Formats: sequence, C-alpha cells, structure tokens
Amino acid sequence: MYWEDILVIAIYFFAVLAVGVWSSVKAKRDSVSGFFLASRNMPWVLVAFSLFASNVGSSMFIGLAGAGASSGIGMAVFEFNAIFVLLLMGWICLPVFMAAGVFTMPEYMQKRFGGQRIRIYLSILYLFLCIFTKISADLYAGAVFIKQAFDWDLYISVVALLLISAIFTITGGLNAVIMTDFVQTILIVGGATGLMILSFEKVGGYSQLIQKYKETHPNKSYVGYDINNESCSKVSDDYMHIIREPSDPVVPWPGTTFGLTIISVWHWCFDQVFVQRLLCAKNISHAKAGCVVAGYLKILPMFLVVFPGMAARILFTDEVACSNPEACEVICGSRNGCTNIAYSLLVVRLMPAGASGLMLAVMMAALVTSLTSVFNSSSTLFAIDIWNKIRPRATEIEVLVVGRVFIVVHMAISIAWIPIVKQAHSSQLFHYTQSVSSYLSPPVCAIFILALLWERINEIGAFFGLMAGFILGMIRFIMDFFFIPPPCGDGKPDLRPFFVSKIHYLHFAIILFVVTAITATVVSLLTKPINKKHLYRLTFSTRHSTQVRAEIDLPIITLSQSVLQGPHITEEKQDTSTSLKTTEMKSLSHKKSRSEPGGTSKFRLPWWKRGVVFICGINLNHKSAQTKSWHLSSQEQIVEAEKFLSERPLWKKVCNVNGIVLFCVGVFLYTFFA
Repeated sequence: MYWEDILVIAIYFFAVLAVGVWSSVKAKRDSVSGFFLASRNMPWVLVAFSLFASNVGSSMFIGLAGAGASSGIGMAVFEFNAIFVLLLMGWICLPVFMAAGVFTMPEYMQKRFGGQRIRIYLSILYLFLCIFTKISADLYAGAVFIKQAFDWDLYISVVALLLISAIFTITGGLNAVIMTDFVQTILIVGGATGLMILSFEKVGGYSQLIQKYKETHPNKSYVGYDINNESCSKVSDDYMHIIREPSDPVVPWPGTTFGLTIISVWHWCFDQVFVQRLLCAKNISHAKAGCVVAGYLKILPMFLVVFPGMAARILFTDEVACSNPEACEVICGSRNGCTNIAYSLLVVRLMPAGASGLMLAVMMAALVTSLTSVFNSSSTLFAIDIWNKIRPRATEIEVLVVGRVFIVVHMAISIAWIPIVKQAHSSQLFHYTQSVSSYLSPPVCAIFILALLWERINEIGAFFGLMAGFILGMIRFIMDFFFIPPPCGDGKPDLRPFFVSKIHYLHFAIILFVVTAITATVVSLLTKPINKKHLYRLTFSTRHSTQVRAEIDLPIITLSQSVLQGPHITEEKQDTSTSLKTTEMKSLSHKKSRSEPGGTSKFRLPWWKRGVVFICGINLNHKSAQTKSWHLSSQEQIVEAEKFLSERPLWKKVCNVNGIVLFCVGVFLYTFFA
C-alpha cells in the first residue's frame, strides 16, 4: 500500500460518511414508513442503483470472478437471467404487493391466506437465508480481499466492515442506505471498468483472452509443491458457452433454463431485500423504470467481473489455477482451490498507486452497500413480522428501536457462520450462495406464484406445500454439508449418495418447485376455498379493485400459540388497542406533568439514553410513541393503492417500450453467448 492508496481510501470513506450523515439527517427516521421504506418517495434512478448495488456485493466480485477463473463465462447466465425476471417483477408482482399495502413479504402472505404460521415461518426462513447466502458470504468475500491488500486477520476485517455498515443502517434507515447506494454504484462501475480495461490490455485484448485462457496450466512446481494436476486444472472446451450439456457440473442447460429461473424469481420478486427497494418508489412508473435500468446494469458483471476473472487465470496461473491441496493452502489458505483470489490479485498487482486504493474503495463500497441493504431488510422482517407477534401491543417507537437492535444481533450470528462459508463448495463462493438458495427458496417461490395468480389456493394448501418443500430441501441442505466431495486429484472415490453427487443443485431446485406446487394444489382442491371478498387487491386479477377487503385474521395471541394455528376468518378487525391507547396516553400525560419545565419528559432521561434517542432520530413526543400509525384503514389502503398504480399515459408508454427493448437485448445476449 502506497500513501496515494491510503489517501484515496480516506477520501472515499469521508465522502460516503458525509452522504450517509446528510441523508440520515434529512430522512424521516421516527416512523416505520420513514425508516423502513424511505417514506415511499424514491425516484426511479435511486431505485435502480439501489437494486443493483444491493445485488452486487463483494461476494459477486470475489465469487463471480472466481467462477470465471475456474470455468469460463458459464456463471454469467445468472446475471443475464435477471434481465427477464426484473421485468416480471415490475409488471406482474410489484403492482399486487403495492396494492396490498404491505411492508414485508410475510405480511403479504398473512393478508393473502390469513393465520400466523405461514407469516412466521417465512420471516424466520428469510432471516436464515440472509445469514446463509448474503451477510456471511459477503463478509467472507470482503475479508478475502482485505487479506490480500492489507494482510489483516479475517475476523478483524469482518468486525471493521460490519461497524461501518451498521452505522448507516441503524442511524438513517432505508433513505440513507439508498443514497449511499447511489454514490457507491457510480464508484463501483467506474472502478471496475478501469480494471477491466487494464486486464484486457495485459492479456492482449479480447481475442487473446479467449485463446490464452484454454491454454493455461500451472507450472510443475510452485512454493515447493507439484501443482500441475491437469485433471483438476484443465479448462473445459465449452468455457465460452453459457448453455451447456445437461451433465455439465457448472451450468447444465435444464438447470439454467428452469432451475435458475425459479431461484431468480424468488431472488428478485419475493426477496425482502429487493422488494423493499421497489416498495419505496414514488409510484408504479418509477418502480418500472427502476427495474428497466437495473436490468441494463445487470449486463455489466459479465464484462466487469467474469472476463477480468478469466484474465487473472492467465496472468497469475500458478496461484489462481492451483489444484494441489498443500500448495493451495500455502498460496491462499484454502486446500480447496484459490480461484476466489482472482479479482484481488488483479487489483493488488495490476493497478498503479492511487488507482489500487480506488479499487480497494470499490470493493469496500460493494460490501457496504450489500450489507446495509440486508441489515435494513432483515430488521424490517424481525420488527414487523416477528416482534409484533411476541409483543402484539408494541408501539411504533418500540418497533423502531427493536429493528435497530436486531441489526446488532444479526451481525453476531453472521460472523459465527463464516467458517462454514470458508470451506464450502471447493472454495467457489458463487456456487455456495446459489446452491443454498436452491435448497431453501423454490418452495417459497412456488407458493408466491400460486398466491398471485390463482385465487383457489388456500392457507392449508400453501402451508403443507411449504412444509413438503422445506423438509425435502433441508434433507439435501444437511447432506450437502455432511457428505464432503473428495479433493480433486487425490484418487479417492466419490462415496456421496446419488441424491447429492448426481443431482445438480439447479436441477434439485426444479424438483423442489414441482413437489411444492403439486402438494399445495392438491391440498387446496381438497379443502374449502377462500371467499373472494378476502382477496381484493391481493391477486394480479384484483389489483385494481376498489372493494373493501374483509381481512382474514386471528385474534391477538402469543407467538407460541400462533405457530400451529391456521386462519380464522372475521369480517372486520377487532380494535384491541383502544383501551391500551387510552391507558398509555394517560400514563404519558402523567409523566409529562411531572417533567421539567418545558413540558417534555425526554430531559429526564439519562445522558446515554438521550444519546440513543438522538442517534436513532426518535421523537418521544411524536404520535408513534403511543400508536401504530403505519397501519392504514381499508379506505386508506384503497386510496394508497390507486395513487401508486396510477400512470400517466406518456410515462406508461415509455416504460413499456424500454421494457420491450431490454427484453430484446437479453435475448440477444443469451443467443450470442449460448
């Protein structure tokens, strides 16, 4: 590290912190809508950049570049697939979620089916998926990069990065997260473009990159070990194809056509992290435009990450392509391969002084944007979907505080999972994150699709479908980590069960989806349907309905009771908070009368409590201290839905035309690299 690099990194942190502080001060942080959904007032450009930044993460730079170094451009199909799914989200799924007036995806499921068990199950599942596939993977990827650049200890690096990310999320909420996403996306794209150009220049251009890649083999000896095991380091003949044979171990075409689409639909259409960014848009036109621009941005990783990863294999063959376990452990600290260090080596060894500092800032930006997005979404899920079941009478201010505190808890759990990530899937991080999604997300995707498009599916069918898919997925998930494949080249036979060794995780996603859909359909047809008066604005066909919806709900019960209970239909929600509100208002009035002159009780708080109140932006005199003001009446929900879904004819045409153009671009990319 040169002084120029340190200066650039310092400037980066100062600029990002300044943006974060400014947006935190400007944000409305003392309400649930303000903290979790940025007051639903974000323009399309901020929505698009936040969608892209939330998906990038340091795990994409490390994992996707590592996949490129290992097997060519095949994994780029994950990026291209997102183009079509984003259009599906903007035009089909989002209008229903916005018309339903929900904050979270589990909340939508409760409105759609009633009861508590599906909502609680999905909330817990989402939180675990955040740990398994997002936070811990991003933390490990960021630590790998910092290890290469600074030679810092992995856990010291993780803690430092977590603290930076938590500052934005806890203090500013989604508004601060989106504003910093915007700044950091510009930095990420600019820095990665510079490194891509430099990588192509070093290998002699695009044609030379393609030619030299298939000829790269490690030398016979490196750091005292024989590392040229051609059976492990040999490049496949179809390294420049994204559609490959059904038996291909990386991207088999049935898996990428159907299994990948299932995972992508869950990821972009039903994952809280990304839906939350679209729910904060000003209206449906801004949301659609955000999806289109984000779709164009998803073209970039192929060129900014995958191709540089391939260049790293050419330039640093002995290190990136090593296949001897002992040698790999010396080179990168992993016996399963060193492809994860491909992008890091490019930054550290190719970039000149100052520019390498910029790229370090880019990697940190990618990590921070991804973590802040996940932290905000996971805190939303816990505070609204779980805490409200533990404490049904919690006030809005309590929900805000709990959401912020949960971020710290989530961070600690994520750190504990990092050692598992470190050893997973032959040190190819991208494969790890996608495989875990394949085991747990297809059942959720199947139920959401049925809920949106088929009115006949009911709560009993949805619940048993989810349980069937969950049990099958967990069996594969556990077996995948219990039965470890033998290291390549050691001569040992693969003794794993057929269920694990022969069924690709993308093919397994198809099996899970079909099993869940069939189970849910059969059970629903054998049981009583939901009355249509409970489905207004909860399905695609009823999204524009102006009828007052009769809620499907349960009386207020404890969390332990609610897990096992299905729906109980009532015509109107019982206002259980009236007596509580009266009691709280009297209590607050009594406290206010005994407070210091000036009328506010907050001056009686200890200094450390006043500090917490200031950091969180909480107004103790605001109505959120006594009520759940984010809950809207039926008439208010209808007005809000009409407001969001209304489109001006001109902008509706602009969005539709650009959506068609993006679709055509996606088809061209698929066919060109097929």
